[in-house]
Amino acid sequence: METVIPFEPVVSDAVPQEDYWRYEIKWDGTRILTYHDRAGTRLFNRKERERTHHYPELLDVRSYCKAESVILDGEVIAFAEDGKPSFHEVMRRDLLQRLERVKTVQTAVPITYMIFDILYLNGQSVTGRPLSERLELLHSIVAPSGSIQLVSGHDNGGSLFQVMRQQDMEGIVCKDLRSTYVEGGKDARWRKVKNYGDVTAVIGGFTLNGGIVNAVLLGQYDNEGRLWYIGHTGTGKLTRAEWRNLTDLLKPIAVSERPFIKQPERHKDAYWVTPTYTVKVQYSEWRWREGRSLRQPSIQSLISIPPQECKLPWI
Repeated sequence: METVIPFEPVVSDAVPQEDYWRYEIKWDGTRILTYHDRAGTRLFNRKERERTHHYPELLDVRSYCKAESVILDGEVIAFAEDGKPSFHEVMRRDLLQRLERVKTVQTAVPITYMIFDILYLNGQSVTGRPLSERLELLHSIVAPSGSIQLVSGHDNGGSLFQVMRQQDMEGIVCKDLRSTYVEGGKDARWRKVKNYGDVTAVIGGFTLNGGIVNAVLLGQYDNEGRLWYIGHTGTGKLTRAEWRNLTDLLKPIAVSERPFIKQPERHKDAYWVTPTYTVKVQYSEWRWREGRSLRQPSIQSLISIPPQECKLPWI
């Protein structure tokens, strides 16, 4: 089976209220599609990068799914010590390069596969069917277990979003039950309403404290390939060991020339680097059109996307 780029929701400021909407928790994980047929089982993320060996818990499809061939869409999540889904934790699995360590990391970072859609079943594409029918198919063939779960739907989006706020979780996804599944598509039939914002950014500089990186300067590209400074942060979910590892990554790529098109607000003690490493950043507010940088940004994790994919959202 050929891999596909999954259907994506658009960002919305409001929760739609019509009775044909389904509301789901927005899980703070990584998108994984499962491809299974007689030839075997393979896993790919939303960028069509293979993750088959990263999540061996998901490979015995016959143990949880009654299908000869199937493509399942879902989110792999991992929990932090506070019991909430943690993007930082799941990235410990997803970014693993030494695959001989998978068994060890499996114990340290258990994962759950939250399945929410189906694209293909027993030789036929089902993407043209409405979501309501696809969900019926999904529930008829998948048997949830410890690490395999079906995403629950809720009837009251406003109430669900308030619970997400109270729990300081990412937000909700609203899905039109009439919607077909468009491979590589993104439109308002699926909407995400966030409790806070997040962006992917490239590191363009850093500052040191005692020889260890204590903050990074962040940027995103416009359509002309120019890197704009969007803020700096020294907070987030990175451990001390991860800050030391980041130091080892950034020092060798230090350069004398500033990579940003304009001088950042924090630059006197900064070291510039060739834009190479990318991060997921959470923030409370961003008024880009007013020339403001991210407010209260914090690093969630290093990620594996190419720097040029870190695009300004309003260009």
